[in-house]
Amino acid sequence: MDNYLNSELTAEEEIEKAKGNKHNIMSRKKSSQNDIKLLVKGLCDENGLARRNYAKAIAEFGSAALPELIKALLNSKNVIQRRAAAKTLKLVNDPSALPHLIKALTNDSDSVVQFSAAGAIAIFGEAAVNHLIIILENQEYTEMQYGLAAWCLEFIGAKAPNAIKKAAKSKNNNVKSAAISALEEHIRQSQDQEAIQLVESAINDTAENVQIEAIKLVGKLYRIESLIPTLILKLKNKNPDIRKASILSLIQLNINEAINPLKDLLEVEQDKYVRAIIKLALRKINK
Repeated sequence: MDNYLNSELTAEEEIEKAKGNKHNIMSRKKSSQNDIKLLVKGLCDENGLARRNYAKAIAEFGSAALPELIKALLNSKNVIQRRAAAKTLKLVNDPSALPHLIKALTNDSDSVVQFSAAGAIAIFGEAAVNHLIIILENQEYTEMQYGLAAWCLEFIGAKAPNAIKKAAKSKNNNVKSAAISALEEHIRQSQDQEAIQLVESAINDTAENVQIEAIKLVGKLYRIESLIPTLILKLKNKNPDIRKASILSLIQLNINEAINPLKDLLEVEQDKYVRAIIKLALRKINK
């Protein structure tokens, strides 16, 4: 009987102890959230060093800080706080913040917030690619927003080669041109033949912006031998931007065979900017 009572008391004590522990945990969580709120409020500070210290402190809380940071990013009337919240989300490094960062990039009226959101988006690698493609496919966004999305893809580059190669096959010209540009580091590191073939195809794409990105990429990659004759042929293209891109790539590659075609082009070229680049090329190539 005594043993039975003792076991009953022990069970009751364990229940009370568990309740106490739960209460302590809840108290700590509440305390942590209060701390996070205070720190996020500190992101309004006009002193950059102070904001950086607040951001580092917030990052120590990890994903627990996301709700308050996202609230500040999307709803704060203080532009300094919105900018700092985007940068702090980069430190927290939780991909569940991606949809909110995309919203800030596409909806915030402040260009610095958009830049800061893009900087955070880019660190998430492959997880960010589909979000960025949606921006590039949408005709409602500004040129700057397209540019930031393309920059993010380029930054991600070799960290998500399969996703980038898939994007390079897109039927959307904005997506394809951004993805072609983003293949640079991957090709440089791996000499991936599939990726090289995508560039070879893109250099003669029906979309001129895709052609231009492929031409620029050939210049950066140094000696994809099979594409050098194509670059020289592009000197006769009707689009001056394609001619300019081709000449600049030929300069980077230092292609001696391009000298005579460039001299021929100089005799007939009407665009003053293209003429200036031709003269630069003739001075630079093989020097």
